[in-house]
Formats: sequence, C-alpha cells, structure tokens
Amino acid sequence: MTSEEKTLSTSACESCPVHHRANLLKLGVDMTDWDFVIALAGNPNTGKSTVFNALTGLKQHTGNWPGKTVIRAEGGFEYNGQQYKLVDLPGTYSLLSMSLDEEIARDFILFGGPDVTVVVVDAIRLERNLNLVLQVLEITDRVVICLNLMDEARRHGLQVDERRLARDLGVPVVPTVARYGEGLDQLVATIRDVASGRVICQPHRIQHLTPALESAVSQLTSQIKALFPDLPNARWVALRLLDGDKRIANAIQDGEIGDLSHGAPDALEREGDSKLGVVT
Repeated sequence: MTSEEKTLSTSACESCPVHHRANLLKLGVDMTDWDFVIALAGNPNTGKSTVFNALTGLKQHTGNWPGKTVIRAEGGFEYNGQQYKLVDLPGTYSLLSMSLDEEIARDFILFGGPDVTVVVVDAIRLERNLNLVLQVLEITDRVVICLNLMDEARRHGLQVDERRLARDLGVPVVPTVARYGEGLDQLVATIRDVASGRVICQPHRIQHLTPALESAVSQLTSQIKALFPDLPNARWVALRLLDGDKRIANAIQDGEIGDLSHGAPDALEREGDSKLGVVT
C-alpha cells in the first residue's frame, strides 16, 4: 500500500461502522451481533465464490434477495474480536442496472452502504475487470481490490505491479490465490483497516467531462447534497440521473437514497420538479 493509503484518520473509530442498518434490513441483511458488513463484488469467473468460501468457511447461508429470484449468499468471520458479515453480490460486469444482477449489486453498495466493498479481479484479465472496479469507485470510497488468481498470472508469465495499481486506483490492492489461501490473511487485515478508518482511500474517479456536462453535473450534485447532506456519492448519483437511470430517479423521489431520518423526502416534495427537473 502507498503512504497515502496508510494515512490515519484522526477521528477513526473501530466501533463506528458506516453502514445503514435500516436500509440493510430492507435489503434482507440482519446486522444483529455483527460489527461490520462487507460486500463482495466481481466479474463472473474471478474466483469470487472461492474467496467467499475461504473467508467464511461453514459460517454461511443462502436465501433470496427480498422480492427477487436471485440467490443471496451470506457468511461471516471474526477478526481481532470483531464480527464481520460478508455478503456475496451477484457476479456482474457492470453496475449500470441493465440486468437484475446488476441492479441488486448496485443497490446494495449504494443503499446498504457496506463498510467495505471488496472487488475480486482476475489478475490475467485485469483490463476487462477494471470496468467494474471504476464503477464501484464512483459509488463508494471504501474499497479493497482482491487481485486474485495470481498463480495463473505467474504461469502465463504476467507480472502485475500491485503497488502501482493501488497508487493509480487510490485504494488498497491485495494479491491472492484464494484456492490455496495465499494472501487471505493480508486481505482480512486490509478489510479491517478500511472498515475501521485506519486506512483512508482516495479513489480514482471520472474527472474529464465536457464543460457543459461538468456544469450540469456540478449543479445537480449541489442540489442532491442540499437534500441529502449525508449522501457520500452525490456526484455519481447526479451522473446516473443525467443518464436517465429510472431506478435512481425513483430512489431520489421516495427518499430511499438518503438518510431517511433527516426528512429529506419531505423536502423533496416541497421542492418538486423545479428543484430536480431531470428526475421525471
């Protein structure tokens, strides 16, 4: 990890998780007796299920997402006296909500606010996997990259500079060979550091927009922040609204996207379409 990633937060508190318990419960995740919730994302065939099984062992169960036919797998592990719930999201190549799997993965990261999102990537198909990584980084800044299948990369004569990758992405990158347990101890320790605030991520995000689009995004971002001041990803939400994402528009209208305890839905009703005209 780079020195920037190891910057300590003066206000970091291991007993202060950032997840949204009420929203998690709506998504079918009970956080009773758990300290942190970890989302596990990744493209299909990256070894994501192997990572999940290796971390959780026998402490796992399956069921459907609320109102969906898609199976959800949950498990848990203990580390340094704290309990971590791990939620295995559907394997997906994107979070643009073009399919049910993509919508579930996107909504969990956005509305559930997991303490850490671990994105499992294939070391020999890194370029293809980075599309999902960059989309996750637009939503949340609490990300750990699990650079899996490093044995396959070595077998193909490929070398991946994980330090350079971490510096470019602005989040920790941990090389692993999950099927043999290689690197998993470091992965868990890194998850702990990000969840507790010991490591502050500085994720790479889209910066180069046309002047007109940048102006529209900035204006809409300010309006969203005014209505939902605790929303950590207002710029990403603005980008999705401008792209015509109906799921995000509905979440804005009914207040699901914000901290519901702050009365933002009432404010939105008062402001109406004149405030966020792109919603309708």
